Amino acid sequence: MNQDYLPTLNVVCGLILLWTLETWLPAAKDRQGRLRHAFRNLSLGLLNAIALAVLAAPLITQIAIRAEGTSFGLLRLFQLSHLNSTIAAILLFDGWMYLWHRANHRIHFLWRFHRVHHSDREMDVTSAIRFHIGEILISSALRLAVIPLLGINLWQLLVYELIMMPVILFHHSNVRFPERLDRWLRVVLVSPAIHRVHHSRARAETDSNYSTIFSFWDRIGGSFRLRNNGRPVDFGLAEYDDEKWQQMSGLLTTPFISAGTDGSIAAHTSENELPR
Repeated sequence: MNQDYLPTLNVVCGLILLWTLETWLPAAKDRQGRLRHAFRNLSLGLLNAIALAVLAAPLITQIAIRAEGTSFGLLRLFQLSHLNSTIAAILLFDGWMYLWHRANHRIHFLWRFHRVHHSDREMDVTSAIRFHIGEILISSALRLAVIPLLGINLWQLLVYELIMMPVILFHHSNVRFPERLDRWLRVVLVSPAIHRVHHSRARAETDSNYSTIFSFWDRIGGSFRLRNNGRPVDFGLAEYDDEKWQQMSGLLTTPFISAGTDGSIAAHTSENELPR
């Protein structure tokens, strides 16, 4: 099989598997409009996949191939075995993803695009691919510089993507996952309990838990947060709760229209209004 299709196959299989598990073992039960919610998120995800395939992926592939033929890049400063180099590449790129995600919450221009992801009033496996095409293209453009700077080759990038997507799909999913297992998992990886807090509409919780694969980046960065009271998380952004913002037209125009506020992260519930 052509390895170019592996990331797509990885995502499709993950979506099908976790959607099925959400049906049998839902964390949040009695959800209304589940199919409509999924259709909207999947439609946005499909649009992004087309943009990536046509615009971003060819450029990123060429940059990674050209960088591999040089001695340029952080990883090439060290004499590492193929295995150790791949492990280091995964860690370095995941560290970059943490910084990029955090920047999306700190820089107003980036937040305007990223709030499409956070405006989802429910969270399930399809939420993992609910991103505005603008955010996808900006992220891809930055990768054109990050990949050669870190010295990551195409194979290592593929391995990272194949690990990242199942983890992202899983920690967005609405699958009932035992707290005892979650506690063990989140020592190293981003678990559902960690990421659900990140999707809270309370600002202090939204501005936490930025990690993609490995949860220790948040501990290092001082942005790790958990709920210990057992109360369910209220998802979404209050200013984008209206149904019109959940439709495709609303999702695509969200970065360019502020709904009743300045559209910034500060519009969320304050620290003092966090559930205790």
